[in-house]
Amino acid sequence: MDKITKYEILQQLSWQIEAGADESVENTPQNRLESNSQNTIPTADKHFKIITNNKKNENNIVRSNSPKPYSEDLTHGEISPTYNSIQELSSAIQKFDGCSLSRTATNTVVYDGDPQAKLMIIGEAPGAEEDRSGLPFVGPAGQLLNKMLAAINIQRQDCYITNIIFWRPPGNRAPTPDEIEICKPFVYRQIELVKPKIIVLAGGISAKGMLNRTEGITRLRGKWQQITTPVLTKPISAIATFHPAYLLRQPQAKREAWNDLQCIREKLDEDQ
Repeated sequence: MDKITKYEILQQLSWQIEAGADESVENTPQNRLESNSQNTIPTADKHFKIITNNKKNENNIVRSNSPKPYSEDLTHGEISPTYNSIQELSSAIQKFDGCSLSRTATNTVVYDGDPQAKLMIIGEAPGAEEDRSGLPFVGPAGQLLNKMLAAINIQRQDCYITNIIFWRPPGNRAPTPDEIEICKPFVYRQIELVKPKIIVLAGGISAKGMLNRTEGITRLRGKWQQITTPVLTKPISAIATFHPAYLLRQPQAKREAWNDLQCIREKLDEDQ
């Protein structure tokens, strides 16, 4: 076999970075081709099923009143009665290990702002600066968001700001549908606890994920929708708009974003 040149190695590394493999997940490299299949650790999901399906050993299981193990099997129904405050829910998300993104991210980014806010903003996923700080919307997109809110006389600290994903995807890639579905029960519980008057879905990923739609953001934006859960007594008005990061790349879309902001201001002013 010919020796690989330094240039070829750099080309391969560049390709991996572009594909999103820009972070190591272990301290030492391992050759997976030489690993023994007997030493493979079962996934949490399989392990959970093995325990619950083994009826012969049911009487030997030690039961306690502690919360259920964190796993990808958690559903909205299991989360809702468990956490009764944003602080409890935030702590649970910090400990949650059912999403592989939590293993590569530096910080878990849950929320910022007022847990009793009338306006709730749900973005897409943390970027590099959010990953470092542990807060949503703190980079250039966050600075633009602050200006957009100020334009309709709203201060950032008076909003509740979160994302549909709580961990930065490697290489800032788009989150997968599975990753979104894993996080959504926690997002729904945030909505139930905050009980905002309006939800703003910032970006196509957030809009499609929370509205269960397939259309792009240009078709979803500017229209009032409704979000509901089994716990809420009435639906909450929601509107999709462009993500501030998109507006930084496509400033010509700011006119449409301004129309969305005016709709938000008018809705907030109703019944005051």
